[in-house]
Amino acid sequence: MLERIRFRLAIPAETYLRHYRGDAHAVSVIAEDGRRIQFPATVLRGFVSSEGVYGRFELVFNEQNKLVEILKISE
Repeated sequence: MLERIRFRLAIPAETYLRHYRGDAHAVSVIAEDGRRIQFPATVLRGFVSSEGVYGRFELVFNEQNKLVEILKISE
């Protein structure tokens, strides 16, 4: 069974650029259910705009806790 974790992000472009400079490798957020989760910043690449990364997202994990996909579910 797949596990789904939802959270909101508001990362300005300047902050996300730290990833490209090599200063930041992971994103840490508090999920909607209260858990702190951490994942590689690279999974957000498809969601970066000129303003940064904003919206409500869902991470999907398999039974081995491997990331299957990330979905943007709203702005």
